[in-house]
Amino acid sequence: MIARILRMTPGAVAAETAPVDPAKLLEGSPSQTTENHYEDADGRFFCGFWSSEPGEWRVDYSEHEFCHLLEGEVVLTAEDGSAEHFRRGEAFVIPAGFKGRWRSIGRVRKLYAIYQA
Repeated sequence: MIARILRMTPGAVAAETAPVDPAKLLEGSPSQTTENHYEDADGRFFCGFWSSEPGEWRVDYSEHEFCHLLEGEVVLTAEDGSAEHFRRGEAFVIPAGFKGRWRSIGRVRKLYAIYQA
């Protein structure tokens, strides 16, 4: 097998859209759209583009996720009440084991890279 560079262009792969799981939903009725551009052979590493409509929901990460916000604002609130606010152009990592809430302020779009721990 020859390894090659993969260019990730929005809209180049089929998008999957689904509502936030009602059991996790705290506010709004946001849908989420994922364009997964790459997945390794083991299914543990993948990356692509993700977007959501405004809303807030519970999160419980079993994976490590790098995010770079391309549009919108996000507030991540940990179980202890501490919160981080991120805006367009900012990047952050959510470590495996993080539990709390994800709030999308307005429409949010991000580039993600996930490693399943």
